[in-house]
Amino acid sequence: MKKSYYFLYLLIGLAFSSQAQDSIPKQDNISKNAIGLRFGNNHGLGVEISYQKKLSLKNRLELDLGFSNDNNTDAIKLSGIYQWYWNIEKELDWFAGLGGGLGSWNTNDNYNNGYGSDNGIFAVINGDVGIEYNFKEIPIQVAIDLRPEFVFNNYQKNDFGINAGLAMRYKF
Repeated sequence: MKKSYYFLYLLIGLAFSSQAQDSIPKQDNISKNAIGLRFGNNHGLGVEISYQKKLSLKNRLELDLGFSNDNNTDAIKLSGIYQWYWNIEKELDWFAGLGGGLGSWNTNDNYNNGYGSDNGIFAVINGDVGIEYNFKEIPIQVAIDLRPEFVFNNYQKNDFGINAGLAMRYKF
């Protein structure tokens, strides 16, 4: 009878052991850091220096510093986005996030029909959803994303826009 209990305990132990192996997270594609460029299209902020910092197995922080010279207006924006990411297949991941940022603009005299320049500070609240491919052989990541943005105290009339972007980053 004692041998039956030992055998039963052994079977239960093996069952839980194999179950525990399945619950261990798979190795993810996300590196600890990544830096590169993101090309976007909303509110004239076309080029951003982009940095990503891995925070946990499923979260990271992305910081973007964007510059533009559009419609006689110079602008700069710093934004931060907290992202969650999930693996789709091998090197392919998708992500979603929320964040915000601050920026400033300066419009020259020609844009205001000679009535002087205009400048100011604006705030932005944004979301983010996208897909990225992480190359295995080289430390490069390519991503496309959509960022719905609400801009407050903006130099443009429309305060909502979708910022579509293409990014390429070096992973380290």
